[in-house]
Amino acid sequence: MIGWLRHQKHALTAALRRLATQPVSTLLTALAMGVALSLPAGLYLVLGNLSRLAGDLPAQPEISVYLATDASAAQRAAIAERLKKPDVERARFVARDEALAALSAAQGLDDVAAGLPDNPLPDAWVVRPRDTSRDALIRLHDELARLPGVGETQLDSEWAERLQSLLALGRTGVWLLAALFAVALAAISGNAIRAQVLARRDEILVSRLIGATDRYVRRPFLYLGALQGLLGGLAAAAVLAIAGAVLQAPVEHLASLYGSAWRLQAPSLMEMLAVLGFTTLFSWLGAWVSVSRTLRRVEAGVGRH
Repeated sequence: MIGWLRHQKHALTAALRRLATQPVSTLLTALAMGVALSLPAGLYLVLGNLSRLAGDLPAQPEISVYLATDASAAQRAAIAERLKKPDVERARFVARDEALAALSAAQGLDDVAAGLPDNPLPDAWVVRPRDTSRDALIRLHDELARLPGVGETQLDSEWAERLQSLLALGRTGVWLLAALFAVALAAISGNAIRAQVLARRDEILVSRLIGATDRYVRRPFLYLGALQGLLGGLAAAAVLAIAGAVLQAPVEHLASLYGSAWRLQAPSLMEMLAVLGFTTLFSWLGAWVSVSRTLRRVEAGVGRH
């Protein structure tokens, strides 16, 4: 066990030394990995913030039932009686004058409303269904729309459902992008390690002659790939931090215009550790594939000679 740990320490020290002797190449490789990974990671954070924003909005679906202007008293009474059935949790009547006053106060249109010859808004019911499943909502919406005296109905949760569908589609796209960039990450690491193996070709061949095993030869390059991935993850985190700092003020200003205190949420510690683990793992895999193939080619070339 002590010997194994000594070998691991030696391989890690050798990998760190190689990174230190080539600072420019190391920095460029880390930046390439960081920029490549910042796109899916950034999209993931954007979707997370949008999901949080959608979660802060009222999630209880409601049906707005607008009465026709020529609805008779009997029709109005029949609608009110229908809304007392058990499938309706709560129904609130909004008179047209009340709706106009609330709209004028919210939008600052008191002068405009005062100049109107007649109130253009209809009386309405705001209905909260007891069963909020999609099929039940659609069924109740369609039934209320067919009642005599109803001019129009609106299911207020439709936009939220569309938003959630778009977010789900976006999450799928992020995972697809992450898979593609994982391949790119492995390729970047593999090319960098391949160059390192070829540059130390003679040293590897000498090690082979004195009995070095595949694991012994491969180990420093695997550590080198893992360290490059770790540096790439740190570069991606730096890119995301800079982007977040640049966008924070404009987002807060936009939210304030809508009367909201919403602000961008920074990635959590677990998310940052996941990014670092992701880059380290796939960079290590790219290094493993590259060094294994390159070693076989080097040895095959020696055998032919």
